[in-house]
Amino acid sequence: MPQARLDENASPPVQLLSHPGLALLLLSRGGSALGYQMQAVAVGWQIYALTHRAFSLGLLGLAQFMPMVLLIFAAGHVADRFDRRRVAALCQGVEACGAATLATGSLLHVLSPGLIYAVVALLGAARAFEGPCMQAMLPSLVPAALFPRAAALSSSMLQTCTIIGPSLGGLLYGLGAPVPYIVCTSMFVLAACMNGLVRMQSAPRPARKVDLDAVFGGLRFIRANPEILGAISLDLFAVLLGGATALLPVYAHDILHAGPVALGLLRAAPAIGALAVSLVLAKRPIGGRAGRMMFGAVALFGVATILFGVSRSLPLSILCLAVLGGADVVSVVVRSSLVQLRTPEEMRGRVSAVNMLFIGTSNQLGEFESGTLAALIGAMPAVVLGGVGTLLVTLLWMKLFPTLRRLDRLEAS
Repeated sequence: MPQARLDENASPPVQLLSHPGLALLLLSRGGSALGYQMQAVAVGWQIYALTHRAFSLGLLGLAQFMPMVLLIFAAGHVADRFDRRRVAALCQGVEACGAATLATGSLLHVLSPGLIYAVVALLGAARAFEGPCMQAMLPSLVPAALFPRAAALSSSMLQTCTIIGPSLGGLLYGLGAPVPYIVCTSMFVLAACMNGLVRMQSAPRPARKVDLDAVFGGLRFIRANPEILGAISLDLFAVLLGGATALLPVYAHDILHAGPVALGLLRAAPAIGALAVSLVLAKRPIGGRAGRMMFGAVALFGVATILFGVSRSLPLSILCLAVLGGADVVSVVVRSSLVQLRTPEEMRGRVSAVNMLFIGTSNQLGEFESGTLAALIGAMPAVVLGGVGTLLVTLLWMKLFPTLRRLDRLEAS
């Protein structure tokens, strides 16, 4: 078609944003992501200011983790059966109410740790439903040939929000605890409004029955494919053991003796490293020796975690976290490519659901593990021990999954 030929020759931003609804969806997704990142910094700093306990930070991760585990498959079913725009907008409305509750509690000085955990759990449940809906809407807004570019544009925008959000959240918290929550409320409301204006070009797919057989079917497939099983489990345990982001308020306050702005910079550092490596991989994708690259990246993740754990310098800590984020991207690229390229079309949904469950929630569970361990032995020993554990898991996985270690190309031979 002439229009398709014109689109292919147009510049990427012009041709993508000219499709009805895409710009609105990106604004909605960006507003929600930015609000979430700002709120995460404010909540982490405030809960530690109220309790001065590392274990409290771990409970924040658990409060986000449990709704994801309990609701992820139901959320997928809802995304396929109901109007995705309305479901996503409703979830963003719930997130706005949660942020407004935190703002009101801070203004009135009645915000307790218990109320914070309850709001965080509510937000975790809302995001569990919002995520699948937002992801499922994108393919309906652009032609299939342009979808990879649209997905890349969306991914770059989310990384940018991950970089800007924490720093902005820390800066706003310095103006007063209620300020970031008020701004977050506005961002979630804006996201819901933008979502409501999106006009879908195609109706959602018919609903499919969700049962335990679908879940176990994905598990059986992963277990029968050692490369995929090894990649998913290695990434899971690396993040679970080596995740130090839950303890960043402790490091900013007690170890680096910095303020909320520094906390925002620390939280943004992994995303900066991830974005930089993503741009490199976009120009020079992984060709051969993919398995060794993955193991090397996870090992570097562990080393960077250890160095961060013993650092008492803010610039060095930021650098370590940036290296950590960049190394994690290499592992993510290998794992996600294996799942997509080596899974049959009829199994992709079930395998992706299992992958999303284990990998997507490992950050929150890792935060709980880090906070609990830090409460027992201290923040610095907990982070260092986590990095050492990541290195040990890397060596063990190299022996347990030799086919993954010897993996050359990501495509099936």
